[in-house]
Amino acid sequence: MKILYYDCFAGISGDMNLGAMIDLGVEKEYLINELYKLKIDTEYEIKIEKRSKNGIHGTKVDVILNNSTLDNHENDHNHDSHHHNHEENHIHRNLKDIEAIINISELSEKVKKLSINMFMEVAKAEAKVHGKDLYDVHFHEVGAIDSIVDIVGAAICIDYLKPDKIMASHIEVG
Repeated sequence: MKILYYDCFAGISGDMNLGAMIDLGVEKEYLINELYKLKIDTEYEIKIEKRSKNGIHGTKVDVILNNSTLDNHENDHNHDSHHHNHEENHIHRNLKDIEAIINISELSEKVKKLSINMFMEVAKAEAKVHGKDLYDVHFHEVGAIDSIVDIVGAAICIDYLKPDKIMASHIEVG
């Protein structure tokens, strides 16, 4: 049995997850080529490199947005440093917008379904927190291109690795 286990001793972000998946054996060229199938590659560049930080070695994935009107994290996608006072720089997308991007892509049906299921879980949480209907939630963070790449990229990697089971430790929240 192949188990994908997340040891979230320092939390996790979408880019950290993609880097870990590459370290587990997902070919970076495969990930990049599959992400092209979303047909949004004119809006971002993806930078993948080996790094070492605080004695931990791994692969760093950066999603660099090409349009300055999008949510530009100044190439630092640590969401803890994200400032919501730049809300006017975000593209707001709802769940239907994101589903459309995924559904019109050339991704496999399995990756499409997994991606949409992941977004649905986030939408449920956002709807609950904000007291809105599921399809009325507008994602300034999750709807941003980097988050679409992070979540769909995760689905691509999971499909590539084909684990029998996915487990995780408790997540550090600060």
